[in-house]
Amino acid sequence: MSGLPISRRRLLALAALASAGVVGCTTNDPATIRLASGEDGGFYFAFARLLATAAARNTDDLRIEPVETAGSQQNLRLVADGAVDTALALADSASDFGGRVLALGRVYENYLQLAVRADGPITQVTDLRGRRVNLGAEGSGAAVTGERLLRTAGVDPADVAVEHRPLREAAQALTDGAIDALLWAGGVPTAALTVPDPMRLLDLGALAAPMREEYGPVYDRVAIPADAYPGSPAVHTIGVANLLLATADLPDDTAAAIVDLLVHHADALVPAEAAGAQFLDGRFLIGTGTIPLHPGAAAAYRRWHG
Repeated sequence: MSGLPISRRRLLALAALASAGVVGCTTNDPATIRLASGEDGGFYFAFARLLATAAARNTDDLRIEPVETAGSQQNLRLVADGAVDTALALADSASDFGGRVLALGRVYENYLQLAVRADGPITQVTDLRGRRVNLGAEGSGAAVTGERLLRTAGVDPADVAVEHRPLREAAQALTDGAIDALLWAGGVPTAALTVPDPMRLLDLGALAAPMREEYGPVYDRVAIPADAYPGSPAVHTIGVANLLLATADLPDDTAAAIVDLLVHHADALVPAEAAGAQFLDGRFLIGTGTIPLHPGAAAAYRRWHG
């Protein structure tokens, strides 16, 4: 993928945070940790803000500053290059950055959501041939997962008019008929996806097993309940784990402090609109797949588990 576009607002935010540094001006100031999140309206952004609030309320020596981004791919580049200290990313995207990033934990499950107009003719992925499809914003994890999904269904991405609009813009484009479908990887429900009216989600459950066979065990078959979106039927789709990642030089005590927030304040880290999404289950926090745990995080989990 070519260089990732960053909006002026995001660029200014990154520049301001970079100039601030990881720690404050004096040794008495709390450590300020930059967290690459996602698009406003998505769960990454919501989760990052909740984590920042939990840090402000429950610690005296840690502050978290969310950085709005396009999503997983941009986040991984930022954290791997040291432009931010921590980042959220889909597990399938993170697997390409093994050795360059470390994990603080598996925080929740993203659900692939392929939305079409309810009154349209598209009923399965193969119907996307020749259609205008938004496969996530440029720099998002959905941009990677979307091409894998198409290939698994037997659709050559070259046979689809692929676009990469931000989520809110794509949702409006679906409503206006400017595109025929959009793919989003996020929580259920995602607020920005309530814009297309009427909207229908395609059932992707049958593709979960072949996705696992082709690309590895980062994909699960999960259920989206009926009425998760107004009037929507229950469908199955593909779940992808989300990882909270960090640079290798993040201090061990800072990594441990973030893990303590995940473990002891899990209830405060679930966006209010979440439904049917697996969040911060203690049994799965250490299930980070091919991405090893940060030493400070590993030590914190050992203390927690005894």
